[in-house]
Amino acid sequence: MPVQSPSDSLALLDDLVSRARSAGADAADAVLIDGVSLSLAWRLGKLERLERAEGSDIGLRVLLGKRQAMVSSSDRSQAALDELVERAVAMARTVPEDPYCGLADPSELARDFPELDTCDASEPSAELLLDMARRAEDSARAVEGVSNSEGADAGWSRSAVAFVGSNGFAHSYAVSSSSLSVSVLAGTAATGMERDYDYTAAVHLADLGLPEEIGHEAGRRAVRRLGGRKVKTRQVPVVLDPRVSRGLLGSLAGAINGSAVARGTSFLKDRMGTRIFAAGIQVVDDPHRQRGLRSRPCDGEGVANRRMTVVEDGVLQTWLLDLRSARQLGLRSTGHASRGTGSPPSPSASNLYLAPGPITPGEMIEDITDGFYITELFGQGVNGVPGDYSGGAAGFWIESGEVAYPVSEVTVAGNLKDMFLNLTPANDLVFRYGVDCPTVRIDGLTVAGR
Repeated sequence: MPVQSPSDSLALLDDLVSRARSAGADAADAVLIDGVSLSLAWRLGKLERLERAEGSDIGLRVLLGKRQAMVSSSDRSQAALDELVERAVAMARTVPEDPYCGLADPSELARDFPELDTCDASEPSAELLLDMARRAEDSARAVEGVSNSEGADAGWSRSAVAFVGSNGFAHSYAVSSSSLSVSVLAGTAATGMERDYDYTAAVHLADLGLPEEIGHEAGRRAVRRLGGRKVKTRQVPVVLDPRVSRGLLGSLAGAINGSAVARGTSFLKDRMGTRIFAAGIQVVDDPHRQRGLRSRPCDGEGVANRRMTVVEDGVLQTWLLDLRSARQLGLRSTGHASRGTGSPPSPSASNLYLAPGPITPGEMIEDITDGFYITELFGQGVNGVPGDYSGGAAGFWIESGEVAYPVSEVTVAGNLKDMFLNLTPANDLVFRYGVDCPTVRIDGLTVAGR
């Protein structure tokens, strides 16, 4: 990569911002991202794909009064940077005014940057990733009933991020991630086939799940789904597996995103300070979690961030705000801006999770006479204005407190306002994805089958 050290990156960006100011910009900021990745695919005992990529991007944002423009480039030559400045300033002179744009006030900027251990210093070899993928697929194919494989994928990436603003902010940090997944099929074309998968991801390679365990779980899940049936349409208690329930938090994050609230396109736009979950429910966003997949020392505008309780005892406490949406709403940024090199900042969650409850998943279903345990959702959709929710689903029917038989080709539907209020979490929260949720139960959803 052209720039190797954080000091070199910061110096390059500082010079770029200074050039923009000299060219007429009232304010400017610049971000640089250097990235490297290694990935491979392994299927049926053979290597199908091996890729290594290196890339570098610079984004420059300039402001002339209340007009702003962003331009990005992967070319760091002096001529290219001169052109970058010229284009950005010219664009800013022609775009419409935005009364809410602008850099952070120096008083809002982060001054202390916690050490979050977000970068694994060692780069794995292709041979190591290949061995992980091979072991995962071999383990999955060894499960009795597994008949074919869609393969295993292993990957690693590292990104170095640097940011400089004319408001005095300058900081750089690095992040890495590793992942392993495997997907297999069970059954035959004559009797019916089912597919399932398992997946592990972590900042540090050493924190990944064991390949043999990931593979075995993928095979077990696929075989368990054989013989799926439809069920009669009815309203029943629904239990969502953690890899499915986390989607509800994604819907919550979208509904409390400051941009959606400011536009009036969220079903929670007027619910700040009111109950949206049952008493006792807590939702937390923690950008400073050690080795968190979405951890960051500050937000994308240099604003200080911190652990925040988004929902406390069922009551919505805050929106997720960047500077622009905060100004629209007459509030202060909550430090949730994210950005790339080619677009302005926008709000997003970091390590978002639903706090666990006191009961086990087994205890959660033991009083259900008829219910649906969902392990996969597909084609799901949310209408963000009224909060309507629907999607195809597969999983297992619950009878008399026990998982009875697999279910497929059904849909579930409800409204997120009601779903949140009727949600109960189990005690099995595990941090796996960056947006994490335990098993949850929601009473009164409509399951549509035959």
